[in-house]
Amino acid sequence: MPLTKEVKKTTIERFKQHTTDTGGPAVQIALMTERINQLTGHFKTHGKDYGSRQGLLKLVGSRRRLLNYLRSTDRNKYRELIEELKLRR
Repeated sequence: MPLTKEVKKTTIERFKQHTTDTGGPAVQIALMTERINQLTGHFKTHGKDYGSRQGLLKLVGSRRRLLNYLRSTDRNKYRELIEELKLRR
């Protein structure tokens, strides 16, 4: 189940850098984190949904690459983002 428009809008508003920022690394990481959290809840009731699990692993890898990029370009923004999203690193 994809993210609702309201969730996407509030997440983008919360993490955007400027008024027209809808696809910056911080916004993408935040949206992926929302989706990952949603899928994690899905697996609590549907433990054998292996197709969605593969999609979850791809999302986690994609988010990891974006986090590495953000860490190499803007370390302060990286630290703020992982603290705000409560990610382990």
